Amino acid sequence: MKKYKVYVYAICKNEEKHVDRWVDSMKEADHIYVLDTGSTDQTVNKLKKRGVTVITKKIEPWRFDVARNESLKLVPEEEAICVCTDLDEIFDKGWRKELEKIWNDSMTRLGYTYHWLLDEKDQPLVSFYIEKIHSRFHYTWTHPVHEVLTYQGNKPEQKIFTDQITLRHYPDHTKSRSSYLPLLELSVKEDPNDDRNMHYLGREYMYYGKWNEAIDTLICHLQLPTATWRDERCASMRFIARCYKNLKRFDEAHLWLSKARKEAPYLRDPYMEEALLYYEEKNWKMVEKYCRLALKIKTHPKTYINEIFSWNETVYDLLSLSCYYQGKYRASLKYIKKAIEINPHDDRLKENQKFIQKLIKTQ
Repeated sequence: MKKYKVYVYAICKNEEKHVDRWVDSMKEADHIYVLDTGSTDQTVNKLKKRGVTVITKKIEPWRFDVARNESLKLVPEEEAICVCTDLDEIFDKGWRKELEKIWNDSMTRLGYTYHWLLDEKDQPLVSFYIEKIHSRFHYTWTHPVHEVLTYQGNKPEQKIFTDQITLRHYPDHTKSRSSYLPLLELSVKEDPNDDRNMHYLGREYMYYGKWNEAIDTLICHLQLPTATWRDERCASMRFIARCYKNLKRFDEAHLWLSKARKEAPYLRDPYMEEALLYYEEKNWKMVEKYCRLALKIKTHPKTYINEIFSWNETVYDLLSLSCYYQGKYRASLKYIKKAIEINPHDDRLKENQKFIQKLIKTQ
């Protein structure tokens, strides 16, 4: 097995609480390089004490792609494998050994498992492949936010995907995302034909409650000739429906969810969105119908598009409620028990179970 140089590089700002855990995970590499973009806490000192090479540089105006490229410049210009991570992420142990088993001289990039969201037991709720392990040369970061590695080599890019390397994300929820919206607007202005960031911008408008801006932007995403990934197209349709729901325009919301189901009938998400929409309308028969259709889909694709509510206790909670309001109390009890099995810490679910049990006893 050939021995490769492996270098980790990252950007950071005020991450002192993550330093030791991150370095413990990344120290399987030959060296670690960090571009600090203006920390005011002990991040830099802690990193240096752990043997990390740290350079401080403020990026003004702020762009994630510029910062990533500056951090990549810290890595020696030699044949090597570069591993880009953030300080709130850690690899499962043994990642370096697995990387060396997989990598070969013809490869330029590796995709691996990313647990973007974990539950309290460290079990993944949202997982997908990311591709931030790459060869030292012919790559640059592009886009002001939601930055991506862009290959610039003359020969075809050579990618391999593996399930043997896993990166886990432990986000700091105290950090602000306020810069994302203006940076996404800038990204779309710079490249209006980039379908990925058009989708992200529409989603961000939705997060901010800018319903009409979100609808217009997501429709623009769907009209782009490069917007061909059905999962993401389905998500744009679902988000449009969500916006119409918030505008109390339920007929249009149902129309877009119908489009979403046709676009990606293999995903649970549009069925669950439909069930949630009918829940708003208190149409219990239709809530039950779409929950049952959702449960027929057993495959959970490894993609960031997946909604948590499609795979947690929500489907059984909705089934319990819909059965209760239709007078099917024993079925309601069965489903609330299933919901509690998935989420045993929800007091509302437990109270619902007690209420239904008492109701059945009085019959």
